[in-house]
Amino acid sequence: MQYRTWLEIDKKAIIHNLKEIRKLIGNKVKLMAVVKSNAYGHGLVEVAKIAEKAGAEWLGVDSLKEALLLRKSSITVPILVMGYILKENLAEAIDNNISLAIYNKATIEKIASLKKSAKVHIKIETGTARQGIYPDELADFIKLVKKSPKIQIEGIYTHFANIEDTTDHSFAKEQLKKFNEALKIAKIENIKIIAHTACSAAIILYPETHFDMVRFGISMYGYWSSPQTFVSAQNLKRNINLKPALVWKTRIAQVKKVKAGAFVGYGLTEKIAQDTKIAIIPVGYWDGYDRKLSSVGNVLINGKRCKIIGRICMNMFMVNVNHLPEVKIEKEVVLIGKQKREEIKVEEIAQKINTINYEVVTRINPLIPRVYI
Repeated sequence: MQYRTWLEIDKKAIIHNLKEIRKLIGNKVKLMAVVKSNAYGHGLVEVAKIAEKAGAEWLGVDSLKEALLLRKSSITVPILVMGYILKENLAEAIDNNISLAIYNKATIEKIASLKKSAKVHIKIETGTARQGIYPDELADFIKLVKKSPKIQIEGIYTHFANIEDTTDHSFAKEQLKKFNEALKIAKIENIKIIAHTACSAAIILYPETHFDMVRFGISMYGYWSSPQTFVSAQNLKRNINLKPALVWKTRIAQVKKVKAGAFVGYGLTEKIAQDTKIAIIPVGYWDGYDRKLSSVGNVLINGKRCKIIGRICMNMFMVNVNHLPEVKIEKEVVLIGKQKREEIKVEEIAQKINTINYEVVTRINPLIPRVYI
């Protein structure tokens, strides 16, 4: 079947990015490939298989549903669910050898009542005000867990709040200090654990955050965590080459002429000043192509930029192709990625809609076919 709209995912790019990070962390530090949220839009199961084959020792997901899908797809490496699991679903997670993030007493009590061998990672709150316990609660928390001999404390971890969005990493360093205090407590309690703190930005910028394992997320897909992270990496002379793995393509559904003075699309937001040839693109905000790209976004046709005119609709939008001598229906259109010498980067789209590259790729509708090349 020919696809009307599809994503092409470059396996070699993902493998390349994994190898780049392995160079930074060495072979003694474990590598967790973070594949939550449909692998940041790239396809959960396929990316997990690529990462596993490329040497990732762990996989990180947000939900039990994601973890179970990986297990049903014959993936055997350890999986950590970093998001919340409902108490009634904990038994299913344990039965499928899935490691659990814990940070409240109710979860521990429920696991203890199941009388099953469970592996848990204690989440430490060091500055995000999200899920997690404070370091000064850790000793009592560990004691509570140890009351149930079948619960194995497998890991302790935290997450940085402000290591990506700034070139001033003083807050992150304070978080790291708090985490090291938590590790001292864990040592006093005589537990052997996998310590992990580093997201993509931390992996690249600060070796002292690597500990026993790192969590490789956005940069596995070829994107810098932020422009500030890129600048910081250059200042610190971190030589790493990231290759974006995703190209989003579609096809022209119609080509038509619009006379001068005509309005285009909903709300009559754009009026054509001269006779114009336009192309109808069968993608819209249902697909995850943001409505804020109305009248400001671009696509690539024949290797040339074509400006969006009027509003992005639910399932389509219009572009100006007046400058293209030849343009036909079903001609390939690139929404994200390269075509000939021109490129539309995820970061360009993020800037135009006032968000981050994470959101642009993660929100691409999971029902759109992913083709792995």
